[in-house]
Amino acid sequence: MGVLETILIILETLCSVALIVVVLLQSGKEAGLSGVLTGSSDSYLNKNKGGMDHILATSTKWIAIVWVLLTLALSLI
Repeated sequence: MGVLETILIILETLCSVALIVVVLLQSGKEAGLSGVLTGSSDSYLNKNKGGMDHILATSTKWIAIVWVLLTLALSLI
């Protein structure tokens, strides 16, 4: 195992833990059929664009992108 592969494995592990933490910190949403039937207007687009939920949602996207890129890099090595 090379030094680059070891570094990528450590980065992917840290990224995986960060992704789990960020997802668990997000607030629960009215999901599924019950949210559709009650006509909940509390969708992502209707929410306030600021605040912790927006930061966590953006962080989730970026951490997931980095995780996918690290996984692809590890598969090519």
